[in-house]
Amino acid sequence: MSNTPAPFKLTRLAALKTVADFRQHLASLGLNLPCDDAIASGPGSPLAQPVPDVIVNGKRIGNRWAIHPMEGWDATTTGGATDEVRRRWQRFGLSGAKVIYGGEAMAVRPDGRANPNQLIIVEQNKRDIAEIREILTQAHREKYGTADDLVIGFQLTHSGRFCKPNDKKRMEPRVAYRHPILDRKFNVTSDAQVFTDAEIDELIQCYIRAAKIAREVGADFVDIKHCHGYLLHEFLSAYTRPGKYGGSFENRTRILRDIIAGIRADGNPIDIGVRLSAFDFVPFKPDPTRAEPGKLGPGIPEDYSHCLPYTYGFSVKPDNPIDYDLTETFRFVDLCSELGVKILNLSAGSPYYNPHIQRPAAYPPSDGYQPAHDPLIDVARQINVVRQLKEHAVKSRAAHPTRQVPVMIGTAYSYLQEYLPHVAQYAVAHGWTDMVGLGRVVLSYPEMLADATTKGALTPKLICRTFSDCTTGPRNGLISGCYPLDDYYKAKPEFAQLKTIKKAVGA
Repeated sequence: MSNTPAPFKLTRLAALKTVADFRQHLASLGLNLPCDDAIASGPGSPLAQPVPDVIVNGKRIGNRWAIHPMEGWDATTTGGATDEVRRRWQRFGLSGAKVIYGGEAMAVRPDGRANPNQLIIVEQNKRDIAEIREILTQAHREKYGTADDLVIGFQLTHSGRFCKPNDKKRMEPRVAYRHPILDRKFNVTSDAQVFTDAEIDELIQCYIRAAKIAREVGADFVDIKHCHGYLLHEFLSAYTRPGKYGGSFENRTRILRDIIAGIRADGNPIDIGVRLSAFDFVPFKPDPTRAEPGKLGPGIPEDYSHCLPYTYGFSVKPDNPIDYDLTETFRFVDLCSELGVKILNLSAGSPYYNPHIQRPAAYPPSDGYQPAHDPLIDVARQINVVRQLKEHAVKSRAAHPTRQVPVMIGTAYSYLQEYLPHVAQYAVAHGWTDMVGLGRVVLSYPEMLADATTKGALTPKLICRTFSDCTTGPRNGLISGCYPLDDYYKAKPEFAQLKTIKKAVGA
């Protein structure tokens, strides 16, 4: 298979004026991505229905959309809240989503931060974390009349390969294993940067302590983060690692099992979620031979010929690592059911080394690349993978009636823009997913799906057009926000800095 993408002309979704136009464009791409003719509003909307069967901390989830975790690179250097953090959490509450899946990633200890301004869920920050949870809850209660069906989780993380705990420009990575491509990209130069088994044993205790704090400040669940190349996700692909945390599927999932067992042994009844990258690809890079003046080149895979069969990604085909094999993902879903995981939030890949499969966008971040093909291809891939995993979980439940089928949250809908509610509504109504998760689209338009289900329409000027400024900013040491559409961030000095940065790198 050639790694050189065929030239294509991107069709902007805003130029598609009707659902018929959108469907015709999907058909031209050969995609299986159904959508409804109109947005249903009122209590009969599929997106407005409570989630059946699963109770989280005594609550039934009140509707079918969730807010994904989004750190803003804007906490204090000791991991506490700032006004920017408080504002973001208030807007999460105003969104109308009945699952706040993590709020934002919280490091379980200081050295695990992806940046020096990430929240840290430790004793000294309990008051701040309790405050932002209450700000969110109060905003939601005041706007929607009740928070009794609102479920709030905290995402627990160690950033592993992507750690920058002390300086925004200095990588301090710790990894599960040596990677033949990613090591040079993220400054892994020594075996001393690989976690020992004893160090992982100690880290597991940090997760258990963080879960205790989460329970004490009122979280309904904790997410044990297994996505996007962060540490626990990387352990899922630790095929080459020796010892009890590498090699076999049992060993590569031992951390999750030990964290959950430790939380329960601690007497902590908090519910559990897992955000999972359901599959991965090899790292990608911009093609320098096809870059247009002032623009990054389209994405192409890094050369992987020297590391075949490829054993460095979770659910990747070893002989063709730009495709996936869900065999182990199905096993992971079954494991989550066995462990009593209540919510499974599904993503793919990593924003650091193959962002097109994780966060489809028309415009790249400064460390990314131009789309090599229509981003709808990447949207449809994630949506259809979630469909397969949901079908598998239902079949497994039939064979094991005592197992809990986790609530499944689908990802990659933001690029759909005007047609997001149409596709989301179909996916939920037809059982492709239980819930639809929204990420940085809500920075500019937190009430997006609330408007859809109450008004049957969106406000076009607020819709995210995937400019990726919310990623380019933090990649260059700035806080994250929607600089193009949110007046709060337009007024900040970072707005002018961001323009200069984007022009320099051709993003």
